[in-house]
Amino acid sequence: MTGGEIAGLIAAIAFAVLVVFIIRVLLQLSKTLEKVDQTVAEANTTIEVVTKDVDLLSRQVEGLLVKSNELLLDINGKVETIDPLFTAIADLSESVSELNTSSKNIVTKVGGIGRTTAKATVAGKVGGTALKFFKNKKHTEKTGGI
Repeated sequence: MTGGEIAGLIAAIAFAVLVVFIIRVLLQLSKTLEKVDQTVAEANTTIEVVTKDVDLLSRQVEGLLVKSNELLLDINGKVETIDPLFTAIADLSESVSELNTSSKNIVTKVGGIGRTTAKATVAGKVGGTALKFFKNKKHTEKTGGI
């Protein structure tokens, strides 16, 4: 074998090794691309499901907001209806407080008269009891203790 043939043989072996190496790389790349394709397909499926769920959820939230607005309007209307009642109760409370104050003032002013009247009433009752006692005593003396 000559030097040219040996060089050609080395080049052929190097080319064969290069081809084997490229084939292995391409096979690994093919497997990786298949996995990427599967992952992309799964991602697309997931995105479709999430999109449908988000659409459904947004419709339900919209319906809930509409019902909440209707409920809030209804409550506001009822509060407006009840508001005069609370105003009337507040006015009544104020009137009762004023009546209480007036009553206390009258009792304070009439207090002297009330005490005198109470003293006179007590004195009258004591006097009446004493009168009954003496009448009963005279009656007992006349009848002889019976």
